[in-house]
Amino acid sequence: MTMKITIIQSDIAWAQPAVNRQRLDDVLASLPATDLIVLPEMFSTGFATEPRGIAESDDSDTLRWMIDSARRYDCAVAGTVAVSTAATFVNRFYFVTPTGEVTHYDKHHLFTYGGEDRCFTAGQDKVSVTWRGVRIRLLVCYDLRFPVWSRNNAAEPYDLTLYVASWPASRVGAWDTLLRARAIENQCYVAGVNRVGDDPACHYCGSSAVIDPYGNVAAACGRETEGIASAVVDMEALAAFRRKFPVLTDAD
Repeated sequence: MTMKITIIQSDIAWAQPAVNRQRLDDVLASLPATDLIVLPEMFSTGFATEPRGIAESDDSDTLRWMIDSARRYDCAVAGTVAVSTAATFVNRFYFVTPTGEVTHYDKHHLFTYGGEDRCFTAGQDKVSVTWRGVRIRLLVCYDLRFPVWSRNNAAEPYDLTLYVASWPASRVGAWDTLLRARAIENQCYVAGVNRVGDDPACHYCGSSAVIDPYGNVAAACGRETEGIASAVVDMEALAAFRRKFPVLTDAD
């Protein structure tokens, strides 16, 4: 069994959700058939550590756009949105299926260096979703630096991790290295989707990629320009690798 994943490395117009959705409409309309589309962190607004006036509601036009897009293209759509709840703000990772089912994960490791913790509330729950036979862990940007939170084990098993990000170009070397590390240590596929362009605080260079369980690059978007890349998650090959080299059974 296989599942096709497509990652979209896009620039993001600052605090303009309607503009960003329209740009993505044009991109999605040109895509070949796929099972899963993954977008960058806060793809509708850009990464906002001060979300007042920028964050969207928990029933936003952007979420409805994700639901409509999933239905239109018969695939899951995933990405994060800055969401204003009744009590706080969260960096919410939505995973939406063609039937309108919505699963969400609220980013656990807030980026204190950039001030994300001053307005946002950290999620406390690990979240995975099964889609077309693949168990998928949802994670966001800074989570990448914390391997214990993403540990693959018998109690919380998964086959693919999604890291969506606004990861600055100045630290892209860490991004590249840690994506491979998470794939190798967890014997899983990893998709890391980063944006390009600029916001008021940072420059972003992309380097989005899908990494296979051996730590090899299965597909990549390159650096500094918008791009699209697709790869196949091969469940039979993954299962065979885990049987032959059962690293996870010896994990702490």
